[in-house]
Parts: sequence; C-alpha cells; structure tokens
Amino acid sequence: MARNIDHVGPYGPIPGQRGIVIVAGARPNFMKVAPIIEALAHLGVQPILVHTGQHYDFEMSEAFFQDLRLPAPNFHLGIGSGSHAEQTARIMLAFEPILQSLKPSMVIVVGDVNSTLACALVARKLNIRVAHVEAGLRSRDRSMPEEVNRLLTDAISDYLFTPSRDADQNLASEGVPPDKIHLVGNVMIDTLRKYEAAARSRCAWRKYGLSPGRYAVLTLHRPSNVDDPGTFSALIHVFSVVQESVPIIFPVHPRTRAKLMQDPIASALRSAPNLLICDPLGYIDFLGLIADARLVLTDSGGLQEETTALNVPCLTLRDNTERPVTVEAGTNRVVGTDPDTILRAVLEVVEGPQRSAAIPPFWDGRAASRIADIVVREYRALTQRCA
Repeated sequence: MARNIDHVGPYGPIPGQRGIVIVAGARPNFMKVAPIIEALAHLGVQPILVHTGQHYDFEMSEAFFQDLRLPAPNFHLGIGSGSHAEQTARIMLAFEPILQSLKPSMVIVVGDVNSTLACALVARKLNIRVAHVEAGLRSRDRSMPEEVNRLLTDAISDYLFTPSRDADQNLASEGVPPDKIHLVGNVMIDTLRKYEAAARSRCAWRKYGLSPGRYAVLTLHRPSNVDDPGTFSALIHVFSVVQESVPIIFPVHPRTRAKLMQDPIASALRSAPNLLICDPLGYIDFLGLIADARLVLTDSGGLQEETTALNVPCLTLRDNTERPVTVEAGTNRVVGTDPDTILRAVLEVVEGPQRSAAIPPFWDGRAASRIADIVVREYRALTQRCA
C-alpha cells in the first residue's frame, strides 16, 4: 500500500478536491514531469505529484529530484522492484485509494514504464480522464515490455501528447480519432535545454581523467541485453576491444551491476583498463558527460533523443527503435548486438567527420508549455461541467 498517503506536500492536496494528478516512477519520467509541473504552475494550476517508487535508490530517484528541483511528491507509493506483474499490481493497489480520495479531474502519465500503464489503467477504471505524454511511439516489437505499456496506455487515454509526426501517424493508423492527438514536441528536450549550460560547466568528464570529445558513454539496462548471459558477455567483450580505440565511461544501472561480477565478464573487464565503470549519475552530471562525448552507445530510448538534441553520434544496441526521427536526424544508428557490426560502427564514428543533426520540429524547449495550455483548458472545462 501507499506510504505517506496522508502526507500533505507543497501543493497541499485536500481529500475530495478535483485537481490534476501527475505521475512519475522511473528515471526517464522525472525529466518529463519537471517542465510540465512548472508550466502548469505558471498557468495557476498546481498538480498533485505521485511518485510510485519504481526507481527507489538515491541515484535513480532522489538525486534526480534534487537536480531537477522537483517538489517533494505529495504521495510516495514505495513500490520498489519486482517482476512486471508484481510491480504493476502493487502500483495499482496503492494508487487506487489515492484517486478515490482526491477525485481528480485528470491524471497525467508520461513515458512507457510500468508506472505509466498501471496508473493510467486505475484512472480509466475510475472514469477519470487520462493524458499520456510521449504517446504514439512504436518499436513494432511486442517482446519489449515498454512497447506493451505504450500500446495499452494509448488505447485508454483521452489526450495523446505526441513528440513527433511519426507518432501522430502511428496513432492515426491505429484508428485513434484526430481530436485526441496533440503534436506538442519532446518534453525531455525542455529539460535538456534548461540545464545544458550548467551541465557542460561541471566538466563531469574531468573526474574520470577524460578529455572532451575523446571518449564514449555506454549504458545498458534492457533485459534482452543484460539478462541473457551470451548476449551480455559478447557485448562486454566487444566493448573491451572498443576501449582500445576510445575510452568508455560506463555508469552502471542497478540491474546490470551484479552481472558484471560474473566470469567471463569480470575477466574481460580486468583486461580493459579504459572501460571505466562508475555508479549511476545525477541528471546534470550525466547530461554533461554525454554532451561532451564523441559518441554514445546505449539501449535506452531517451538517450537517442538527447544525443540528437546535442548533436552527438549515438549507436543504439537494439534491433529496432520507437524513435525513428533520431535516425532520420542523422545522429542515431540502430546497430543491434552483433559485435562485428558494433565495432565497425564505432570505428566509423571515431575516425569519421562530425555531422550536423537535423533537429525534429517542435523539439524547441517549449513542449511543456503546449501541454499545459491544453491540459488547463480541458481541466477548466471539466471542472465547470462538474460544478
């Protein structure tokens, strides 16, 4: 059940008050909700923030709240880890009594994590309007939990805020009525632009003995890459070869750390002095690290977008992407997990010229303002009808 369910946060929710609830649960969510909360407050609407606790350790949660100056959550569900079914079920059980008490007019969910779907489903069952930020993205790979979350959340949402035109097209092809679809741009870029100068000024690379433009950043967290011993071992082996050409800084996701201790992976790491492993970083330090990198290797979705905005080459260690606009922009290349393909792609970037990205439309740092305008208009109309 929810922890701190009676806690009155900075926005002071009152039982029975009709308002707007906004949900965050995992690292990618925090960068998306921060500008939305700020934009709503600018229009005189103070949302009620619920943190599900899907990411619960300091580096993956509280550090991001500090960096992004997010208010303390009004409710912290304290969900923690577990299987997809366990996590989703616990979130739903903890979130339902909050909505029953608050009776909000709208719930805003962001991204594609388990918190997104769980909270959207609870709200829908209680006949509360649902707004999905980052709607319409599709990888066409239903073996990915995130793809299932995206599909189902979009199917039950009333307001679909899309980051790019391809997302609009995906929703239209699925039969979504046009009046539900709102092209607003990429809210993660709002946060990136706000903190980019501060991130660069920290020179986070200096702590690791690196030089700007002369290192790579690596992130790995997807089960298909980390949980399969053969795939993970092959990836670590190829990175131990890559580090001979370009140093690699590897902030390790909690689910990945234990795997690094197992042989033959541990042996490969010991023979790779320029594959530098560190703990997860706060948002601003990590942003500075990728902003000055020569390239990024990742299986993350958000990093594909951030590197596009920063004009940093990105090699996506997956067989597909739900963000094809980053490939069209020229910064991202989907290389899969074949070691030879990865090695060739890295050498092409390291030895090749720097290219300029074509930033997608509406990635201008004002997506949250467009979202807030629509949300407040709809919220006030809903409030008047219920008065």
